[in-house]
Amino acid sequence: MASDRTPKYRQEIQQMMFVSGETAEPSIETTSLIEEIVRQQVIEILTRSTALATRRGVRSISTDDLIFLIRHDKAKVSRLKTFLSWKDVRKNVKDSDDKGGGDAADFAGADDPIAGGVAGPQDVAAKPKNKRAKVGLAWDVNSFYSVQVPERDDEEDEEEEEQNYATLQRLAAADERTKHMTKEEYVFWSECRQASFTYRKSKRFREWAGFGIVTESKPNDDIVDILGFLTFEIVQTLTEEALKVKEREEREKNRRGGTENGTGEHMKKRKRETGLFDPPEEGRTPVEPKHIREAYRKLQATPNKNIAMLLHNGRLPPRTPLRLI
Repeated sequence: MASDRTPKYRQEIQQMMFVSGETAEPSIETTSLIEEIVRQQVIEILTRSTALATRRGVRSISTDDLIFLIRHDKAKVSRLKTFLSWKDVRKNVKDSDDKGGGDAADFAGADDPIAGGVAGPQDVAAKPKNKRAKVGLAWDVNSFYSVQVPERDDEEDEEEEEQNYATLQRLAAADERTKHMTKEEYVFWSECRQASFTYRKSKRFREWAGFGIVTESKPNDDIVDILGFLTFEIVQTLTEEALKVKEREEREKNRRGGTENGTGEHMKKRKRETGLFDPPEEGRTPVEPKHIREAYRKLQATPNKNIAMLLHNGRLPPRTPLRLI
C-alpha cells in the first residue's frame, strides 16, 4: 500500500456531502475518515475484481467484474447502467463532432422544438446513431441466446422501474432541497454534483487506490469511470446514513432534556415557544466522525436474512467479509 495517507480529496468529499444532504461544513477529521473508508472500499473492489478475472483465466479486470460485485444492489446497478449508456452517447456525439458531421447538433436539438425547423431525412437518419444504448450484462437471461428479440421503444421495463425507485426517491429529495434556491446557490449545487475522485485526476486516483499493487492490470478509462461513479455512491450512502444517525442522536438528546433536567419553572422555560423577536437558535452542526463510524458500522452489519447462510456449527465465523457500500 502507499505509505502516504495525507488526505487528497477533502474538497471533493465536502462537495459530495453537500449534495447528499449535509449543509454545514464538515471537519477535516470527518472528511479524512470518509476518504479512508472510500479507499478501503476501492481496494476491496479491486482485490475481488482481480480474483474474478483470475478465475476467468485473464489478468485484466473488466467492467463486468466490477458490476458483478454490486449485482445485488439493483438500484445502484440501474444507475450505473444509465451512467454508462449516457457516457456512450457523449462519446459518439464527440466522435461525430470531431469528424465534422452534423450529428452532434442534430442530437442536441432533436427533441427541442425551439431549436428551429422541421427535421429532414438526414436528421431523422442521424438520430438513431446517438440513441442511448442499453447496457447488457453477461449474466442477463438475454445473453444466453444467440438470437435477440428486437427492442421496442414503447415497451416498459417493469424491472427497471422497480430498480429506479430508490433513484427517484433521491431525485425527489434533491428537487425538494433545490426548490427555493437562488440562481447562484443552484449553480454552486450543480458544480458540487460534478465532484469526482477520478475526473481529470486519473493519475492521482491510480496512485491513491493502489493500482499496480492491489492489481497488476492497467485499468482502461471505463474501469476508472465506474470506480469514479462508485466512490461518489459510497460517499453519498455514508453521508445519508450518518445524517440519520445524527438526527436520532439529537432527537434522543431533546427527549432526555425534557425529562432529566428538572421540573417546574425550568420545564416551563424549556418548553416556551420562540417568539418573533427572539435571537436565532444555534446554527446546525456538521456530521462528526462518530456519526460516520456509527453509519459505517450499520452499513457493515450483516442483514438477518443472510446470517443463516454464514452460520457454521451454529456460530457466525470469527470474521465476516467486508461489505461493499
